[in-house]
Parts: sequence; structure tokens; C-alpha cells
Amino acid sequence: MSTNSGITTDATTGERYIPSSLRADGSKRREIKVKPGYKPPEDVELYKNRAAAAWKTRGRGGVPGAESVSSEDDKTAQTAASNKNAKRREAKRKTKENEESNSPAEKKGAESENWRVPAPKKEEQPAQDPVDIEADKEKKARNLKKKLRQARDLKEKKSQGEALLPEQLEKVIKIQELVRQLDVLGFDSNGDKKDDSGKENA
Repeated sequence: MSTNSGITTDATTGERYIPSSLRADGSKRREIKVKPGYKPPEDVELYKNRAAAAWKTRGRGGVPGAESVSSEDDKTAQTAASNKNAKRREAKRKTKENEESNSPAEKKGAESENWRVPAPKKEEQPAQDPVDIEADKEKKARNLKKKLRQARDLKEKKSQGEALLPEQLEKVIKIQELVRQLDVLGFDSNGDKKDDSGKENA
């Protein structure tokens, strides 16, 4: 019987030795006798701390004292899960191949056949633009009208002798600019929309 280091014990004499062996070049190694009491590092048994071993394998062992599930059940559970995952991967791969195989022209055809896909709304945009522009103008005019009203209130306070802050004075100075901006948008100095007929009469 040989140990991890290759030392063999003679059954009759009890002597320990390393048996002769062949080298790679074909020459023969001689038998080596081992001194009694010598233990090579390979044969030294490592100290095993049960608490440390239990800590290392704490998640794998399950409940101590409980019967472990048979290995066959584990295998079947693993194979079922792996088969399911393999099927999912295969399905994903097939859908990806189908998407790549479809050319852009085919995709366009499919989209036109599908009545649920909305058609591009290029024609509707010009019709909506005037409405949007008008609404945008009115919104800007409302903001300008509000600023103008605040500036006029501040101007009135100044004329009554109240002291104004520098930013309030800036608002008063900008009254003419606000009136001009309203005029550009088509509104008068009071923020009301100008009438085209009134322009013609004037």
C-alpha cells in the first residue's frame, strides 16, 4: 500500500521504501529506502477544524440532521430548469433571426397591411400650424399684457411719489418696448387684438 508521496511499506519486514521507476529516457531509477519515523509533507494530515468547515459549507448543507434530497431529484430539477432556459434562448435566437432576415421593404409592406399602425401625419401638420401659431401669438400677447400692466402700475406708484427698487424702475423703462412687441404680434397698447377693418379705415 502506497501513500500520497509514493512510499510503499513492505508487508513482511515493515520497511518503507520508494519503489524503482522508469525515467522518460528509458533508464531505471533505483529503489530508495525511507528512514523509520520520516513523514514527508505530502503525507502529513492537515488539521481540520469542524467549526471552520461547517462555516465554509453553511449554505450547501441544508438543515443539520434532516434527510437530504436524493441526488436523482436534484438532477431532474436541474435538467428541467436548464431545458426551460435552453428553450427560451432558442426562441430569442429565432425571433432575432426573423427580424434580421426581414428587409426594410418587407417591413414597410407589413406596416401598411397592418391597419393598427397609424399612417404618418405629414399632411395634417400644415393645417395645424396656423392654429398653433395663432395660439402661440395669443400666449405671448397675454404675457406681454401682464408685464405691461405691472409696469404701468409701477409708473403710477412712482408718479404718486413712492420709491421704487432698481428692478422695478427697469420694468417702467421697458413700457415702450412691451407696446412695440404687442404691436408686432398684432395687438394694441392695451393688449387687445387689432381689427383689420380699423386699420383699413385709418
